[in-house]
Amino acid sequence: MAKDKKGFILYADQKAIFEQLPNDKAGELIKFIFSYVNDENPVTDDLIIKLGFTPIQQQLKRDLVKYEETKEKRSEAGKAGANKRWQTIANDSKRINDIAKIADNVNDNVKDKEYIDFQALLEVINFSFSRKFEMINEVTQKKFNKLLKDGYKKQNILFAIKNCANDTFHKENNYKYCTPDYFARPKTIDMYGNNLPIGIVEEKTANNTFAWDR
Repeated sequence: MAKDKKGFILYADQKAIFEQLPNDKAGELIKFIFSYVNDENPVTDDLIIKLGFTPIQQQLKRDLVKYEETKEKRSEAGKAGANKRWQTIANDSKRINDIAKIADNVNDNVKDKEYIDFQALLEVINFSFSRKFEMINEVTQKKFNKLLKDGYKKQNILFAIKNCANDTFHKENNYKYCTPDYFARPKTIDMYGNNLPIGIVEEKTANNTFAWDR
């Protein structure tokens, strides 16, 4: 059975096969079928079981082909939909700027202390690497807060994200290492977060925000 496929179908017209068998052989046949669909590669020398199983096996193979074709079509449709959504965002410079400004939001009530809007940061990471992370967990949030406590700036974090998005190594590896936890590591920020990335402009404004240029 295909990976992640949790079920299979026996058809109503296959009832005739079981009705022609003695009860003990019908029981052996159904056990043989379950062994087959669970990839246990069952073998039998019993001619009755072989004759009963052959038409069922052929139907199972046909169903598996249909399943793989449907799975592939859904996968391609999902990729096309995701690409369309991300392209829409990529063409909207205001959307990109808004996300970056939110991610660099500063609490003006506490002087010289930075706060990270983790939901906005998650959007930036998902946008930059076409990922679908649903949350930044508490452990990783603490790592990000420690970065700020140790003297790193939110600018460094965002610069690291943008630089990794343009980095050949990460592109060739389909950004599999570019997770929220990866950008909460001092080593990552030291490597990628200290150089102004191409396409980013720093804006010195009253509330110390900066945005991404398209």
